[in-house]
Amino acid sequence: MKKVTRRGLLAGAAAAVAGGAAWLWSGLRFPWTSEDPPPPTSAAPVPATGPTARTVPEDPTKVLGPPPSELGSRSPFEAPRRETWGISSGTPLKDLQGTITPSDLHFERHHGGVAMVDPDRYALQIHGMVDRPMIFSLDELKRFPSVSRICFVECSGNFRRNIPEESPVHHFTGLTAQSEWTGVRLSTLLREVGVQPDARWFLAEGGDSSLFARSIPIEKARDDAIVAWAQNGEAIRPENGYPVRLILPGWEGSTNIKWLRRLKFADEPFMTRWETARYTVVFDDGLARKFMFVLDARSVITSPSYPDRVQPGWIELQGLAWSGRGRITRAEVSFDEGASWNEADLQDPVLPKAHTRFRYLWRWDGSETTVLSRATDETGYVQPTIRQLIDARGVGSGPYHMNPITGWRIRPGGQVVFRTEAWA
Repeated sequence: MKKVTRRGLLAGAAAAVAGGAAWLWSGLRFPWTSEDPPPPTSAAPVPATGPTARTVPEDPTKVLGPPPSELGSRSPFEAPRRETWGISSGTPLKDLQGTITPSDLHFERHHGGVAMVDPDRYALQIHGMVDRPMIFSLDELKRFPSVSRICFVECSGNFRRNIPEESPVHHFTGLTAQSEWTGVRLSTLLREVGVQPDARWFLAEGGDSSLFARSIPIEKARDDAIVAWAQNGEAIRPENGYPVRLILPGWEGSTNIKWLRRLKFADEPFMTRWETARYTVVFDDGLARKFMFVLDARSVITSPSYPDRVQPGWIELQGLAWSGRGRITRAEVSFDEGASWNEADLQDPVLPKAHTRFRYLWRWDGSETTVLSRATDETGYVQPTIRQLIDARGVGSGPYHMNPITGWRIRPGGQVVFRTEAWA
């Protein structure tokens, strides 16, 4: 690690300004201008590699299998895929088991595309209101004591309004995923650089072409923030911030800065365009709520869901519940439009600020039924209905931090479709 000089800081700032100007003059525009993301379009099928169903032996006990390989692969009979739309791709929640999302199926949300960073040239600059401004290489970060933490990451815009009945889970709540993240506690780095007592905020800046940056209260840095370099036991994937990203458990995804390159400490927020023009909720009365960091409790039923077709009889409902405020204490399901609720079983482990799988065994009699789910966290917060959100925020409020109760309608023939409820 090396100290930062005033001349070096000025030179770096000039380079950043020049790069930003070049980006603006290139004629690029922020690609997502509508309130809600555009409708997803199915990605082209990816051809299977290796053995296919046609080459599988009729009796595998009679054929010698292939030897070990350097890199494992999924069975050719299993082909989960993310579906992409605009500048996002959704986690295929319906296709997953347990609570850990495979790294290659973790949702994406980018502002300047996927940054490709050379780990040998990677540098994390920490400066501002600190006693010892420093720059850390990747190897230097890895010399600090490391920690691992299982938690979810979720885009604050993880809800699409007024979608059609023929919509799978990831079309309206696919911008969430869960991983085990490994790195150094940010609080450890704070002690290393000597953050000054009057520092109240820090700017976290990414190394992508948009120089995406958010202001974060210093209390989060001292709590559970992680500067992570590994995901699910391996190096973070490029789409998820390789080689280093910030993990803020329970806070909206945009604050979990990918391709982290700079932390600057100050006594007030930096008011970047990403927390003024974006990621701010404007209510019908004209007031705006900014810095809505914590993600409230929510749930979703993943099975059965569209495009399933079920038969009368016993059905195990499955789903996920999570909260940025702590542990999930209760997940419930309703079969009468929310007039009454039945407590579901929570599958261990029930971790704080993490996806928790729930299950409920139910006997369907073949008549048209609506199945809803709702979550309650350890603070006592109960997931609201769409009507409660509208009453609190207004019809015209922005797309962020929407966590309404959702569900599925099972038609008499067994077809499962999304249970629509107009946002109006």
